[in-house]
Amino acid sequence: MKKLVIIPTYNEIENIQALLPILMKLEQKFDVLVVDDSSPDGTAKFVQEFSKTEPRVHVLVRAAKQGLGKAYLAGFDWGLKNNYDVLTEMDADFSHAPKHLNEILSLIDSHNVVIGSRYVPGGGTVNWGLIRKIISRGGSLYSRLILGYPLRDWTGGFNCWRREVLEKINLSTIQSNGYSFQIELKYKALKNGYEIFESPITFEDRRVGQSKMSLKIVLEAFYKVWLIKGY
Repeated sequence: MKKLVIIPTYNEIENIQALLPILMKLEQKFDVLVVDDSSPDGTAKFVQEFSKTEPRVHVLVRAAKQGLGKAYLAGFDWGLKNNYDVLTEMDADFSHAPKHLNEILSLIDSHNVVIGSRYVPGGGTVNWGLIRKIISRGGSLYSRLILGYPLRDWTGGFNCWRREVLEKINLSTIQSNGYSFQIELKYKALKNGYEIFESPITFEDRRVGQSKMSLKIVLEAFYKVWLIKGY
């Protein structure tokens, strides 16, 4: 199967410089699409130069910072148009460890959807404070109760999809843009009859750069769960 890993970026030059060479050396073979929101730190320029010697790496530059969900939708659209069979979401900041990518891409050969899960046996988080742990676990439990499916990790963003799932979901109907985007995507897959396999991962807080997480994003995700259920 033809596989694509989509990595949204905004001011991630230090992380992407370290990440891309590691990804190119993994056992699993796949292409990478960096979706950059015109980062002023030169992230896109670096990826463009890197791609000259590594044809498996591509970059899609958007005019401005438009949010995580829209970045992934742009990446999905690019991947589907370029005939990829598998499309994977991944963070640029090493919170999604490359070693887990090998496992997830192996599992997708026998599943329709595979997500990196912090909340199944063997999964976990590193360098998180108590408040963040409560918010994250609480958000997933809240989503599970409201949406009615026994998924453990609703808010995680290390997700791998077969193209037929994304086509069935109909991405043009996705309403969310922030972290609630991940919840909506999973809910629509489950609602359309697809099982989601949760593969344990250890999620480590970013090594370099500034987190995009904010209280506004968290609150948006909590109230949008009710809207998602009604879509």
